[in-house]
Amino acid sequence: MTLHRHVGDPDAKLSLDPLLSLPQTPGIMPRLRLPDEAIPPAVAAQLVRSELALDGSARLNLATFVTTWMEPEAGALMAETFDKNMVDKDEYPQTAELEMRCVNILAELWHAQGGEHATGTSTTGSSEAGMLAGMALLWRWRARRAAANRPTDRPNLVMGINVQVCWEKFCRYWDVEPRMAPMEGRRRHLDGEQAARLCDENTIGVVAILGSTFDGSYEPVAGIAAALDDLQAQRGLDVPIHVDAASGGFVAPFIQADLEWDFRLSRVQSINASGHKYGLVYPGIGWALWRDAEALPEGLVFHVNYLGGDMPTFSLNFSRPGSQVIAQYYNFLRLGHEGYRAVQQGCQDVALRLSSAIAQMGPFELLTDGSELPVFAFRLREDVTNYTVFEVSRGLRERGWQVPAYTLPAHLEDVAVLRIVVRNGFSPDMADILLDDLTRVIEDLSRLPAPPPISRRQAFHH
Repeated sequence: MTLHRHVGDPDAKLSLDPLLSLPQTPGIMPRLRLPDEAIPPAVAAQLVRSELALDGSARLNLATFVTTWMEPEAGALMAETFDKNMVDKDEYPQTAELEMRCVNILAELWHAQGGEHATGTSTTGSSEAGMLAGMALLWRWRARRAAANRPTDRPNLVMGINVQVCWEKFCRYWDVEPRMAPMEGRRRHLDGEQAARLCDENTIGVVAILGSTFDGSYEPVAGIAAALDDLQAQRGLDVPIHVDAASGGFVAPFIQADLEWDFRLSRVQSINASGHKYGLVYPGIGWALWRDAEALPEGLVFHVNYLGGDMPTFSLNFSRPGSQVIAQYYNFLRLGHEGYRAVQQGCQDVALRLSSAIAQMGPFELLTDGSELPVFAFRLREDVTNYTVFEVSRGLRERGWQVPAYTLPAHLEDVAVLRIVVRNGFSPDMADILLDDLTRVIEDLSRLPAPPPISRRQAFHH
């Protein structure tokens, strides 16, 4: 979570609208400390709503992968269950039952083998799920090294530089060396050759990304697995794969069903996904699954007394609401396979339509087109020199659109791109409005003799 510093400003105030200032409430409230007295609930609620009006419109946010719309029935169901604590298994046994059903549904969706007894859990999001998967890889590697009487003090994890920041956090927090393949030329993610080259006897695993946040592309999981099979044959290094399917885990099974990336590949030992991304649930809910008991070391599992029986648990967080798990199960029941397919195919259709139109505008060239995730990235042609993608992003923001502009990581830091994420709720009609607004922005910017002097890269966090 974001870190905030204590400001210690006693003069920071919130001013109440005169219509809200009741006789028993002051006209000014402290902003950075508790008020001395209670105020009516309607006044407090209106103060908060007024502040939140400054946020951008969630429906126009084309930067986030996170779900911004659910059906009213789902919202009502979540509101009814906000008070359920996911950790309290004996108090809320049916919520625990729904979690178990979701794990089984995902195991089937990701082609777990019945005889291997895949194991999984819900989490607060894909980042926690990735942390759990990383811990499992580290514990397994340590056990193998200890059994061979070899040192366990220099673990490393192989991945592309396009990974989500949670993997950098995992490596720092658990003292694991991150080995990141840089972007080079037209290769913007990890491939089999790079993965095998970076592995050695201290590699705890390889992270393959099914849906890069930078451009929406899939890493070639099957190709990486094949390269690691060759590595084992040639050098005896048996390196497992974890698939970070934060977004693709809820997309590929429905619109790219023949793509082999999951437990169909024997080298894939674990998978994480975000229920609150293309799983279509409000944040925060994630899932982590391991293909068998061996993939999840018993030393990481805690056993709690649950209704007089044993409940194995594995998590970093403790108390958290059960409403997101309930909403995930609602989606599974409500949509089924065909419903999810229709939603994800609809998103991809809009993405392909948008990317095609943008490519034909003139000043842009595509890096991806939305044919994997319904996400695509594009840049300005090299001959466009009087404005940058950052001016384009700011121009769209004036109409309310949030389209991030950012530079790629090493070794493509000089490439600046825009990226659009198409989610459920972004209709073809909205896409047409976006195209009209983008056309107007480009017409205005094309009249500039040179980039404005304030043109600079704003930070963008994936």
